[in-house]
Amino acid sequence: MKTFPRRALAAAAALALSACAAQAPAPHVTAAAPQQWQAPLPHQGSVGDLAGWWQRQGDALLVQLIAAAQEVSPSIAAARTRIAQSRAERVASGAALAPTLDGNASVGRAGRQAAQPPGTTAQAALQASWEIDLFGANRAARDATQARLDGAQAGWHDARVSVAAEVANQYYSLRACEQLLAVARQDAASRADTARLTELSAGAGFQAPATVALARASAAEGSSRAIEQRAACDRDVKALVALTALSEEQLRQRLAGAAAAPTPPLAVDALPARTLGQRPDVFAAERAVTAASADVGAAQAQRYPRLTLSGAVGATHVRNGDSSARDNTWSIGPLAVTLPLFDGGRRRANVDAAAARYDEAVANYRGSVRQAVREVEEALVNLASTDERGGHAQTALAGYRSSFTATEDRYKNGLASLLELEDARRTRLAAENAVVSLERDRRAAWIALYRAAGGGWTAPAAN
Repeated sequence: MKTFPRRALAAAAALALSACAAQAPAPHVTAAAPQQWQAPLPHQGSVGDLAGWWQRQGDALLVQLIAAAQEVSPSIAAARTRIAQSRAERVASGAALAPTLDGNASVGRAGRQAAQPPGTTAQAALQASWEIDLFGANRAARDATQARLDGAQAGWHDARVSVAAEVANQYYSLRACEQLLAVARQDAASRADTARLTELSAGAGFQAPATVALARASAAEGSSRAIEQRAACDRDVKALVALTALSEEQLRQRLAGAAAAPTPPLAVDALPARTLGQRPDVFAAERAVTAASADVGAAQAQRYPRLTLSGAVGATHVRNGDSSARDNTWSIGPLAVTLPLFDGGRRRANVDAAAARYDEAVANYRGSVRQAVREVEEALVNLASTDERGGHAQTALAGYRSSFTATEDRYKNGLASLLELEDARRTRLAAENAVVSLERDRRAAWIALYRAAGGGWTAPAAN
């Protein structure tokens, strides 16, 4: 397996950072935020495509558990509410660009002279007003809320990716625990069989009492290790129950009815540089820069004059005794200009605060890109390491198994001591556990790469 070219990632990160620095607006000046990392999500923002990545791994139960966990995840629910809030704010900010129209109606009754009966006056009118966005304050506010809405939607996808990775890690941890439990039970049975044979041999006078005691101690140790491993598996089951909200009985039935799928091919030659940009967290950080940039423009525009236009159209009905009169009215204006003169530095302070928030967003964006580079490289290194160690671990296991079998045969024929047998047993057990643990680490590296790539990626077509 080849490791991911570090130069490509470094160049991609440098491109993003230099673009951010080049396009960052000077204080109090509106400018477009970096565009280099606005790549589409690897699953195109589709929940079906996101689930399809796991379906291609060939383990139907894992797909079911991920779907169940995503249905009840509080982090996904919270991300969904943030989308709703951002969407409402986007609607409100967009409405500020359009005129407002209000209706009012009133009815009054009053007497004017003693000789005349009281009169009734009824009025109805429509009043409109419009702030003409001369300097772009409202447009900037709308752009900022749109960017935050985009970021909230990316955050929702990021939450789904995180939940999927967490469930997959826990699921594969449980499957590895079950394999370790099977190894521990086989080892415990082997130790018990050795203890039984040793006791028979001692009864015939061929073994010393100390050897019997050692065999019994070894059998007890094996049983204790198997019990401890079973408890670890039970804890993994309960963790999956908490993640998926399935009942423990239902989960155990599904686990028992579905064997773990074999590990899919894990070789990854390279990931495209756009992998960093398709990460939801990097995309959200970029949109935060865009929003902060728009906020600077909105704050700056508040320091300039404001122009508003108003108008009204209405009808009045007056009834006084037997007489009545109707009158229609309309008006356009006033066309009002508001010129900021003195506010004690409040508007200037708002601009400075917005500029500081922009600088913070840029720093966070740069940090998210660097973290993305780190996570991708670390995942690829771990994946390469587990792949390279796999063959060695299998070779070591085969050798230690053969050594243990030979030593066990020699012990049964009285040609080897129990100490030699126990030493061979320990090395074989360590090799068995190492192979299972390595497979678990390999899957964990695969999941970390999935997470680092933002929820999957499309492999390049073969030439």
